[in-house]
Amino acid sequence: MTATLRERPDGTNAPALTPTLRVSARRWLFWILAGAGAILVSVAAALLAGGSKAGGTPLAADNAGEAGGRALVEVLRDRGVSVTLADTLGQARRATRSATDPTVFFSDAAGYLDAAGLAEMAALAPRTVLADPHFAALQALAPGVGFGGVSGADSLPAECDLAAAVKAGELSPGGTTLTLIGQDGPGRATLTGCFPSDGDRYSLIERTVGDHTLTLLADGSKLSNGSIGTFGNAALALNLLGQGDTVVWYLPTLADVAETGPPSLGELTPGWVTPTLVLGALTALAAFVWRGRRFGPLVAENLPVTVRARETMEGRARLYARGDARLHAIDALRMGALQRLATRLGLPRTAGADEIVLAVAAITGRPTDQVGTVLIGAIPASDRELVALSDQIEDLERRAIRQATPPSHGRMSP
Repeated sequence: MTATLRERPDGTNAPALTPTLRVSARRWLFWILAGAGAILVSVAAALLAGGSKAGGTPLAADNAGEAGGRALVEVLRDRGVSVTLADTLGQARRATRSATDPTVFFSDAAGYLDAAGLAEMAALAPRTVLADPHFAALQALAPGVGFGGVSGADSLPAECDLAAAVKAGELSPGGTTLTLIGQDGPGRATLTGCFPSDGDRYSLIERTVGDHTLTLLADGSKLSNGSIGTFGNAALALNLLGQGDTVVWYLPTLADVAETGPPSLGELTPGWVTPTLVLGALTALAAFVWRGRRFGPLVAENLPVTVRARETMEGRARLYARGDARLHAIDALRMGALQRLATRLGLPRTAGADEIVLAVAAITGRPTDQVGTVLIGAIPASDRELVALSDQIEDLERRAIRQATPPSHGRMSP
């Protein structure tokens, strides 16, 4: 420990010990622990955020993570199938127009496309494979198909006559399912369910209208890098997507969202707000008219009671006495005396208390500090001192007025 000198109140120096490292650390222990905790929380949050994004975009053709679809794309290309990537509906349209026998693979879990965009997408190619269909997609493309929940079956055999399903044999168990809920369109569509679980729930439903086929795969994760190699998932994907020479791999992005601009205030306002505001304005206007009416010019009327100044003074004095407010009482007396003295001594209305004190001291011949104590500085500590101070104010005012009044000269008799 090091020592320094600190001055005592009596002027002598006393040793002052500098805090040791242990004492300083003990003082800052809470803040050190709080900072360390904040750093740990930040690191954990960063790791969790990074881990949640490690999979990348699900089923993306260039995503080599567990949730990506790069493995399936590479196998298709090895088999001689051309895979064209599309991020927007325009790119998918141009890619299908330039191909001879295209197949569209589509997944829009975020719901970027509206009903019109979904209908256009489904009409791009004779074969469309839709993975992870959401509610809007089912309503727009397959109104007779609904959600069936999560499959609880231990195995998912094909149990249908679709060629791709028969070649796959069996899918990996689990995942979401679809169900047939009613008539699909005006009776011209054929619906076929494959890989059933619990009777009427299917992992795949194919909808056929004429020469156009829409395949709905309930759980798109079966085509991901982490699951494509299990059971018959790869065989199903290759037979669904490898029927033609070209696969347009279309995953919509924000570029497909129509630019409508931010909603206006009128669009965000509920419908009842405008009528309520109009009713409130009409009510306020009626209140103004009602309460603002005049029944003729105002008439001046004398007060029925005249209060004398002495009575007002005595009443105020009683209030001051009851509240033990000696300072307020003496201030009231001083303010009155200062105003009267300024008037009698010919001082302007803007004259301050110090100017009045100097003028009174000059005309009465008393010391300035004594006059200032009487007119400004003294504070009575008891009723006796209050009365004595008021007498001094009255005496000082009387003397100043007497000195300021010129003497009157009587007539001289002849």
